[in-house]
Amino acid sequence: VQLQASGGGLVQAGGSLRLSCAASGRTFNSYDMGWFRQAPGKEREFVAAITRSGHSTYYADSVKGRFTISRDNAKNTVYLQMNSLKPEDTAVYYCAATLAARTMEVMKYEPIYNYWGQGTLVTVSS
Repeated sequence: VQLQASGGGLVQAGGSLRLSCAASGRTFNSYDMGWFRQAPGKEREFVAAITRSGHSTYYADSVKGRFTISRDNAKNTVYLQMNSLKPEDTAVYYCAATLAARTMEVMKYEPIYNYWGQGTLVTVSS
């Protein structure tokens, strides 16, 4: 599957953005999906994940209550709605797909993801 992330941009602190990740192929609903981010000078970190059905979600503590992950399997797209953005949310955001997740807990680990998008830059100004 090929993934294309979009929706990044420049936003003021307290603002909102919605990222999209469009997937190619006819098996999108077989994949659990995740969002990760990498801030300048830092390692990439887990942000959020959603199961293939969309029924279960999982968030990093740093974004819980502010970000919402969702998916539309009919459109082969996963979304990340980001509200109450903070300067520390500034990063390149990546979407990823996996067939290997057995529990929600493991979806925060990068090695289980088989496919990655190219990333979209989110900049939050103070």
